[in-house]
Parts: sequence; structure tokens; C-alpha cells
Amino acid sequence: MPEFEIQHITRYIYEAPVRDSANQIILFPIKDEYQNVIKQDLIITGHPIVDTHIDYYGNEVGSFTYSEPHTMLVISSKLTVSTKHRPLPVNDIFPSQQWQYLDSLKYVVPYIDFLKQEYFEGLEDLEKIVAAQRSPDDTPYQIVMRFCQYVYNNFEYIKGVTSVETTLDEIWKLKAGVCQDFAHILMEMLRLMHIPARYVSGYICTTKNGMRGEGATHAWAEAYIPDYGWLGIDPTNNCIANETHIRLAVGRNFTDCSPVKGVYKGASGHKLEVSVSVDDETTMINEYLSITEAQPETKAPISTFPKNSYQRYMEMVQQQQQQQ
Repeated sequence: MPEFEIQHITRYIYEAPVRDSANQIILFPIKDEYQNVIKQDLIITGHPIVDTHIDYYGNEVGSFTYSEPHTMLVISSKLTVSTKHRPLPVNDIFPSQQWQYLDSLKYVVPYIDFLKQEYFEGLEDLEKIVAAQRSPDDTPYQIVMRFCQYVYNNFEYIKGVTSVETTLDEIWKLKAGVCQDFAHILMEMLRLMHIPARYVSGYICTTKNGMRGEGATHAWAEAYIPDYGWLGIDPTNNCIANETHIRLAVGRNFTDCSPVKGVYKGASGHKLEVSVSVDDETTMINEYLSITEAQPETKAPISTFPKNSYQRYMEMVQQQQQQQ
């Protein structure tokens, strides 16, 4: 049973004191028979009380407000998580019966949300590709894996060419992006086949074996397979998302799963740093956190971490914050 230590730090530095920082966090891993949270330490500047609730999609969501004037806000989540390998689907049901079952879900809650098609100008082209990729005797599981490979083969993984504001049309024209873009395109393809598909945010823990997305927040998709349940598929790496993928949240898209978002009162100028470490990088992060806790309201020298899609989202959120 694999066990992973993960530390996820979000740090804001403001050009002038701000106050009444109200935030929502989805940093609490999903707990089920395949994923167990052994320990979680959540440290936030000012030690505010974090109220939690379960949202519509079953995610644990935290909310807190830090009212005192501050020039820095740090949200640190340190996790110890164990996972269990999930058996793969078995194609022992006639394909026609599986497709009939999926067709019956189109009016069933909660699958309705995960079948809604998002229109974009390239949808007609995508429909043709979906039709060409399907064989009459395919099972839903076979379709899921084939579409996963199609996205992996036909979209180039390039950091920095997209952001969370990038539309499906832009991704389709670029034929490039990062994990969240790959997940969104795959979900569109699956929903065209009337296979419920949902977005997953989390971490990939692969001990530096070269998989895309390690060392940062990651995203993939889950498809609903008859007589099995939700199957995680990672089109960024063309693989099943299993015991090395730690799930934080699920939803219709990235917006439902954003790890951190919020607003505050004060000047808009700020600096943002996000870092995720897994296992062997914890020493570096612990040193970084010790500086943060020792000088919570100073502008101490800090390290600069590479940007990822989650960090670009956070920058976008801060640019749109309420000024009062």
C-alpha cells in the first residue's frame, strides 16, 4: 500500500497591508476505500478558524477569513496519504447492454451535470473525430482508453501557452496545453459518446519517473463505466489514474475544483508563489515554511518556483479581486 508525503504551499505577498481576506480552499483529499488520509496539518497565517462543509459534488471545502492587516498570507497543507490499487474494469457485459445503461443515465442526478456538452466552434470537427475513433463492438471502457490515447498523441504538452481562461476553441486551435486542457478535451469527447465524465484535481506522485505533472498540482478526468463506477484516466500521461494519483476534488470542470480562491480589501499589487513537493523534496519545503512562520509579516527573501496552470489561475483570481 503506497504512502506519500505531500506539501502544498500557497503564499501571497502584498505591496501594502490588506485586510478582511476571505478564502475558500479545497485542499482536503477525498477519503474512500482506495485513498486514506493518515495525517494532515493545515497552517494558515494568523491561525484563523477554518469552517468546513461538503459541497454538491462531495468535496470537503474549507472557508476562513483573516481580518487583521497583513502583508503576507501563507496557506500550507502537509499531507500523509496512503493509497490502494484499484482493479481495472472487466469487459464481461455485452457492449450493447452497457451503452443502453449509459443512455438511461441522461436524466439521472448526478450524472446529468457530467453529461452536459460545452459548445465551442470546433465541436463539429470533434464530433467527426469521435465518430471515426469508434468501432461498433467497442465497450465504454475501450472507448475511454482510445480517446485518452488520442488526446495524448494529438495535443502537445507545452507549459505557458494556455491559462485557466483559455477557451476550448483556443485549445482546439493550438492543439497544445497542459494537464487541465488535456482533461477538458477528453471530457468533451466522452460526453459526445454519452459517457459521464468529470474533472479531477490533485497530485501525481511518481518518484521522479518522468511523468508529466509531477511536482505540481495535476488534473485528469474520470469516466463512468457500467458495473464498475468512476475510472480515472490521465490523458497527459496516457494512463489509468490509480494509486499514484492523489485526488483532491471532482467537478464539472476546473472551476468546481479550484484549490484556493478568495478576495480581500486593499491594494491590488501582490506577488504569488505556489509550490508542491512530494516525498524527497519535503526538506526544502520545510526550510521554506520555517522562514514563513518566523517572519509572517515581513518581506523576507523567498524562492521563485516554476509556474503551473494552478498558479496562473491564482494570478487571474487576484487580478479580479474586490477593491474596497
